[in-house]
Amino acid sequence: MDRLESMAVFVATVDRGSLSAAAEVFNISPPMAGKHIRHLEERLGARLLTRTTRRQSLTEMGRVYLEQCRQILEQVQAAESGAAQLRSNAKGLLRINAPVSLGTVMLAPAVTRFLEQQPEVQVELILNDRVVNIVEEGFDVAFRIGALADSGLVARRLKDYGVMICASPSYLQRYGTPQHPDELSHHQCLGFTHWSKKGGWALGRHETPPNGWPQSRFQSNNSLALRMAALEGFGILMQHSVMLAGDVAEGRLVELLSDYCPPPRQVHLVYPRDRQPMPKLSRFIEFVLAEFGAAA
Repeated sequence: MDRLESMAVFVATVDRGSLSAAAEVFNISPPMAGKHIRHLEERLGARLLTRTTRRQSLTEMGRVYLEQCRQILEQVQAAESGAAQLRSNAKGLLRINAPVSLGTVMLAPAVTRFLEQQPEVQVELILNDRVVNIVEEGFDVAFRIGALADSGLVARRLKDYGVMICASPSYLQRYGTPQHPDELSHHQCLGFTHWSKKGGWALGRHETPPNGWPQSRFQSNNSLALRMAALEGFGILMQHSVMLAGDVAEGRLVELLSDYCPPPRQVHLVYPRDRQPMPKLSRFIEFVLAEFGAAA
């Protein structure tokens, strides 16, 4: 027998004054109600009720156990009510993971707009450029750039993420403006450590350039740090256009080699599979698709 149901029958029996009255509440027979009481008594090894043909009364154990049952049943009801509210209303903490550049420039401002729309939701936005394990690290949703491995997660493709090559006017004045990727071997090319040794500056080609691959005296795992180095005039930067477009528009950086840039990269919103996602997640998915658009 279900112990919680037996507790509920016991409480109803005391409150209603008889087994038959309690049986009506649960739509069971009086003998079945009696079985629930005996089930509890056998587990406890003590009588809870003394019964005669005219009346029933609580034993000393029964009085103590009755109050404990009331507290337990109230806690269960509160837990179920809270869960029901979470299922019906967008509320609670939403943990989001995203790459640094996308998260800083695009996502952080968008999250503030989402929070204005959903006043009972809190967001924790964690930015890094490694692929996190969403389930093990406790994230509700993550943004992924590039082709996806088969992970069993639900993936919603967003608009692709373009790439730009830039350098500051001061750098170009000192070292000249490259017109072809082969010339990059004579320049300071800022290196992103999450790229493969060649792949970052391959610019869509698989063969080794005649003059070798560009050397990166300054490397970092943080795209914002590389952007600052480029703004300081230290080297040529290749990063996502969403991060660099403002600098180009304001003249702080100059776009280079636009005909040789790698093709735009895929962007996906990924989250664990659930037949009924929590409203906080469902609302965020709807918001992201409206804000950033789904891929054609």
